[in-house]
Amino acid sequence: MGTPVIRRIVLDTHIVLSALLFAKGRLAWIRQAWQRQQFQPLVCQASVSELLRILAYPKFKLSVMEQKELLADFLPYTEVIELPAPWPDLPACRDEKDQVFLVLAHVGRADALVTGDADILAMREAFPNLILTAEELATKSR
Repeated sequence: MGTPVIRRIVLDTHIVLSALLFAKGRLAWIRQAWQRQQFQPLVCQASVSELLRILAYPKFKLSVMEQKELLADFLPYTEVIELPAPWPDLPACRDEKDQVFLVLAHVGRADALVTGDADILAMREAFPNLILTAEELATKSR
């Protein structure tokens, strides 16, 4: 049997931002991959809210129209997962704001959670074969 195909993925906010904001950056291929439907990003209300909040940061100097255009290049390709309340009892991330990505991956039955965040990467042992860096995803997607 070959390598398992990664179809359903959770991308942390910084991965999505890099893919959207830097068309020629090292993560631009991720944007192209979701646009070609090589994988489907999973989102939830909390992850989209965080993306909206960060796109509005003054340092990015994005107009409301530019923010909407970037979202239009991402949201139509996603599957929205409704997270239960209360969340399932999972190992806790040391940064509680990142727990949503672990819950989203679990509830959405993701094949991978792609991140560069040290707090999430520290959870690899608790979530074997789930948490990948963008570089690891690239290798597995070939």
